[in-house]
Amino acid sequence: MTPSELGRALSVDWPDRDPQSLAYAARFLLPLVQVPPRGLWGRTGRPTNTTAEAWLGASMSSDPSVENLVLRYLAAFGPATVSDIRVWSWLTALREVVDRLRPRLRTFRDEAGRELVDVQDGLLADEDLPVPIRFLPQYDNVFLSHHDRSRILADGLMIDELAWKGGILIDGFVGGAWRIRRERKAATMTVTLYVPITGEQRGDVEAEGARLLAFLARDDQPLAVRIVVAGSEGLLSA
Repeated sequence: MTPSELGRALSVDWPDRDPQSLAYAARFLLPLVQVPPRGLWGRTGRPTNTTAEAWLGASMSSDPSVENLVLRYLAAFGPATVSDIRVWSWLTALREVVDRLRPRLRTFRDEAGRELVDVQDGLLADEDLPVPIRFLPQYDNVFLSHHDRSRILADGLMIDELAWKGGILIDGFVGGAWRIRRERKAATMTVTLYVPITGEQRGDVEAEGARLLAFLARDDQPLAVRIVVAGSEGLLSA
């Protein structure tokens, strides 16, 4: 059902309630799946949901393991503080969960003396390892998964500046943002850089942006990547 259809259906049993509020309650409280064809290539469709049980053909666990959730989080985003795990999961009382898991974890201290926990086989990259430019999608988990987002955001950059934009990893930190505007005659990607970069890094940003834009735009559209940095603007035709 679409949200409107769901609200009307629930109103049969709760006629004194607002249909839209009923639909929101179901969407927040039930495990749902947004089913195809919601995301169509180059265009959109109405969001339509069904229950996870109906889509998967299996019952959901009535007692899911919080320990497994924490371990999977750490495998993706560790080393991390308990506060990091809480921000990502929206769960509380996680200190007790981490304490139960300690025999399966290893610990570190960050520069501020805070304890970081990680899975025992988690990979730690060499601090001198070259990090390529990477364009992230909007609201990517990699910068939503930390309580202290200075671990992933460049100095002075606020997450509000990434609203409705994708982030750009520069030397492993989000130091830029991108957004695409599609018009009938052309598709333009605007890249905003919040940190100083070298000429080589700028070339990498332009090249990566051009590849992403070519992938997302229609085959018959002229393409352009527009770089905005420190009040100046540049235009790269792709």
